[in-house]
Amino acid sequence: MMIIILASSSTPSGMLCQHVRLFGRKLVRRRTVEPREGSEIGLARCLSTLDLVALGVGSTLGAGVYILAGEVAKEKAGPAIVICFLVAALSSVLSGLCYAEFGTRVPCSGSSYLYSYVTVGQLCAFITGWTLILSYVIGSASVARAWSSTIDSLTGNHISRVLQGSFSLHVPHLAKYTDFISLGLVLLLTGLLVLGASESALVTKMFTSVNLLVLSFVILSGFIKGDLHHWQLTQQDYEEAKSGSNDTYSLGPLGSGGFIPFGFDGILHGAATCFYAFVGFDCIATAGEEARNPQRSIPLGIVISLFICFLAYFGVSAALTLMVPYYHIDSDSPLPQAFHYVGWASAKYVVAAGTLCALSSSLLGSMFPMPRVIYAMAEDGLLFRGLARIHARTHTPITATIVSGTLAAFMAFFFELSDLVDLMSIGTLLTYSLVAFSVLVLRYQPDQVLRKNEKMEVEIIETKSELQASSLESVPEAGTSKTLKSLCYPVNTIPTRKSGHTVYGCALLLALLLTILCLILAHWPSHLFSVDPVFTTVAGLLLLLILGITFIIWRQPQNPIPLRFKVPALPVLPLTSIFVNTYLMMQMTTRTWAQFGIWMVIGFAIYFGYGIRHSVEETNDQQPPVSSSQALDKNVPSAELV
Repeated sequence: MMIIILASSSTPSGMLCQHVRLFGRKLVRRRTVEPREGSEIGLARCLSTLDLVALGVGSTLGAGVYILAGEVAKEKAGPAIVICFLVAALSSVLSGLCYAEFGTRVPCSGSSYLYSYVTVGQLCAFITGWTLILSYVIGSASVARAWSSTIDSLTGNHISRVLQGSFSLHVPHLAKYTDFISLGLVLLLTGLLVLGASESALVTKMFTSVNLLVLSFVILSGFIKGDLHHWQLTQQDYEEAKSGSNDTYSLGPLGSGGFIPFGFDGILHGAATCFYAFVGFDCIATAGEEARNPQRSIPLGIVISLFICFLAYFGVSAALTLMVPYYHIDSDSPLPQAFHYVGWASAKYVVAAGTLCALSSSLLGSMFPMPRVIYAMAEDGLLFRGLARIHARTHTPITATIVSGTLAAFMAFFFELSDLVDLMSIGTLLTYSLVAFSVLVLRYQPDQVLRKNEKMEVEIIETKSELQASSLESVPEAGTSKTLKSLCYPVNTIPTRKSGHTVYGCALLLALLLTILCLILAHWPSHLFSVDPVFTTVAGLLLLLILGITFIIWRQPQNPIPLRFKVPALPVLPLTSIFVNTYLMMQMTTRTWAQFGIWMVIGFAIYFGYGIRHSVEETNDQQPPVSSSQALDKNVPSAELV
């Protein structure tokens, strides 16, 4: 029998199966959260909780407040933009709580890239990191464009007319002209980031403070000069607007009046776009290796910054739509024109100063995490090793900073803001979903050795798990009913390898079912709500399956290792986050998905051509395996998380 087995493994088909199996294992390799050996120079731990809050608020309160709010209110939602920001904020809060738990577990650079690496595997981690880079590059370029547009509006659009006349572009999908102002600004801030994290944080705090003061002035002014009638427009108001306008094309889409002139669809489409406004808090997670007390600072920084940002977005959008009827809002410069509309023309200079400070801090906040993600991927070998170089004096990832800054400057030089927002949202929503999935899976796994000081707790947990698992092995199998009963009413109170695999498989199935449900809700809502028997039956079956699988996950034992912060209401909260994020992704256009596909093709070429062969885990796989007891004795974390 042994000879037959050996012979069969040496056949061409057997060799092919073995190579496919080894290749598949490479794609799901997981890394441990330990400092890489041989890295003499690391990032400096110099950031406080206040620095992280300023970084999160500064990176978020930029174009979303001063540019995007006017565009969405005028063309998609009207006064219901406040609901759009509420929906987008809810999605960000759900994701933010997931980031907060991982920030306490994994206090290292890399954000959701690293979270996916230690939980799901290498290929998923690369996809996460690559989409993060896309989001940060587009975020930096779009904010730089908004900064340039604000300067242009202060000069009466003189700069844009000169550039359009001298450096106009006649290429489809590119900007009308090359933007030298945004190019120079991105390169200037790249030089600031090279100087050090503490210097960048200080500048960010200064800009953010001015920004919050100006936003407070805008909110108070809007409630003083606003008119509640602008939230209750009638057909007569529309007729007067048409008759009083010399150019009807200056008016936005009129809708059907009232607080929600574009209906429920307008709120959903507006929320998908408004989600861009809350992108930024995840940059806090990328600073885990530079925070003084990451287990405390990262959760606090994320929660506080999201709360401040929601109040600001809600207040400013409400003030804007109260001051001006939504169809009269200027999409390019909404707040200055709003003050002109209510007779406070001089206030536009205060708003302009606040806009520049806000966009400057937002640009810094978008550019700060980008080299950290690139550095983490390069240090793991998934991107080119030269990108992991750290400056000996400033302790910053200098090569990654220069490369990412140059790429963002190139994007800002050639592309328009309106063509980039939805593409960035896809990348961000995808990474948020992966982080929520990772939290869901990781909480139910045994042997979660993420830090050396957890050695004693893990030894106790492993001992109890082995005893309980061995006692279960003595029980004979008793059919399907016995299996379902064991899934819904497990005997163990501590996660075992079997329960961990159960949660992992159920989570993958739930992600698939939620995607199908979101696809139906996004593209065939009329069939569903018109009680179409086919769609209603399919949706009902999907809901039953989702509830049943969620119940199975809920019944599995959770890992009892104490953390500074844990996501509440598992597994409901991460699953809700995945559902909301997936539904918002379904609102994107086919063109946006095609652009995202092109970016992913470039990423896969890099990964399969370089990263999979130069990964640090490739070297680890070639070393002799370490047993669990040896790993604990040497304070080496187990690589088997799932």
